[in-house]
Amino acid sequence: MLDKMGTRQGETMSELTTTQPAGTPTWIDLGIPDLDRAMTFYGALFGWEFDVGPAEFGHYTQCLLRGRPVAAIRPNPDPDATDFWWNVYFATDDCDAAAARARDAGGSIVTGPMDVLDQGRTAIIKDTTGAQCGLWQAGAHIGCEIVNEPNALLRNDLVTAESGPARDFYVAVFGYTLDANPDMPELDFTFLRRPDGHEIGGIAGDPKATKSRWGTLFQVDDADAAARRAVDAGGTSAEPYDMIYGRVANITDPFGTEFDVGAAMTS
Repeated sequence: MLDKMGTRQGETMSELTTTQPAGTPTWIDLGIPDLDRAMTFYGALFGWEFDVGPAEFGHYTQCLLRGRPVAAIRPNPDPDATDFWWNVYFATDDCDAAAARARDAGGSIVTGPMDVLDQGRTAIIKDTTGAQCGLWQAGAHIGCEIVNEPNALLRNDLVTAESGPARDFYVAVFGYTLDANPDMPELDFTFLRRPDGHEIGGIAGDPKATKSRWGTLFQVDDADAAARRAVDAGGTSAEPYDMIYGRVANITDPFGTEFDVGAAMTS
């Protein structure tokens, strides 16, 4: 579980140089209508720099922190798209086998499996609740090279009205074990752990959820300051609030993409 906002239990700020273990959220990307506007917004919010990819690869743009990739953004190829979200990719040692397990567990394969040059092998799947996520079998690209520190990915949690089927699906695909949350027993929240016991995220059951979706939480030094930066850069923010693990703000970027930022509470 999270000791406090900032690290998963047993983890510290980290620069990664090797592939994460199977079942770990390892990469995130976002398709948006306006690449320049997105770079302006996320650069102002997180201090990211950007390596814009060539046109033949859809201008797939690496978001960099200290010169290391932490995410990617790209123009959405669907000009009529109105629903945008950060996609999470889970590490796998065998993309084809993981995709087959997803299909056998009642999910569906949206795209792939397919090779991405020498970078890795990927597939996009949907679980039995309709939530979409990716699989990433690393090649030259290992995924996020900085995690669990300010302006980088901290965690991903699935919000769904169908928590039972979701738990069954991800156990079948990734071999997770499940733990209830003793800190908030009144909530329908289940920690997901890899077979080695390491927590990778969770599933939040919300009967009011109209669609199932993996959420993304970025760590920041100061949630209130991040909320102000988001608004100044053309996004919106809900009022930051304190919860048991830290102080959190829900941010919406200029295209309607929702995500969270969180910081450890000071004593």
